[in-house]
Amino acid sequence: MRLLTSIIALLLACVGSRAQLTYQAEDSIRVESLLSRAASQHAGSETAQLVMFFAQELQGVPYVAKTLEVNSREKLVVNLRELDCTTYVETVLALALTARHDSWRFADYCRWLRKLRYSAGVLDGYASRNHYFSQWITSNEHQGLVTELVGDAADSRGAYYPFVELQCIQLNWMTTHVSSYPMMVGRTAVIERVRRAEQAASGTTVHYIPRRLLNRGKADIGCVHDGDVLAIVTNKSGLDTSHLGFAVWGSDGQLHLLNASQIHKKVVLEPMTLATYMSKHPTQLGVRAVRLKP
Repeated sequence: MRLLTSIIALLLACVGSRAQLTYQAEDSIRVESLLSRAASQHAGSETAQLVMFFAQELQGVPYVAKTLEVNSREKLVVNLRELDCTTYVETVLALALTARHDSWRFADYCRWLRKLRYSAGVLDGYASRNHYFSQWITSNEHQGLVTELVGDAADSRGAYYPFVELQCIQLNWMTTHVSSYPMMVGRTAVIERVRRAEQAASGTTVHYIPRRLLNRGKADIGCVHDGDVLAIVTNKSGLDTSHLGFAVWGSDGQLHLLNASQIHKKVVLEPMTLATYMSKHPTQLGVRAVRLKP
């Protein structure tokens, strides 16, 4: 009887897990194919090399916004066919984490994706998603998955160089633009949970590399490595960051952004240097940098 009870509990857990998951067969097939290739071609590789492998493998995937907003209630959405800047970063890091733990199973990939996407790794409704990147960083630092770079306090060029500018986080964009978020419209309890999360993340101060330093070479900003996540800091009221991608040092000796690009309509290595790219967007102030832990 005890064995039967355990089997039933396991089956119910599996059904419950699948009920919270949205994907297509080609997504699971591609995940396991990518993981299998990484296992055969990059066994023993450093974490940063795994990140770059998966980031480059997804080049050309079409840019599509709001791919997570496809259900009436929150589920873990897996979609490697269409990516925006955030889902691209999460997809790559979840693949890297799965590969680093010597797995090629789709279920393990989903587990890592859930940990990255939701506060403390727990899917508990729409409000549990890390909607702002500052929330995302805090959640994943607490889980021991990533670390945010803040420079060197003892650097002779100044404390925390090159992360020499400060941003005071003040979040309210979502709750002041509710009509832009279908899963919040008309749902007072959800709005209040999102507002509490915004308030909890607000008031903290973070370091970032200002735009004026991004045209420097590795001698100045070489603390940023290939495969680091770069989050573009914005001065738009109520927001912390406006775009994400991966750092790539180009053959020109300059930083470039590998990203799911709304401009190019696909995942692409931006041919312009990051400094040039940001000079065309006045609201972009600089970048924060986050690294998957080894």
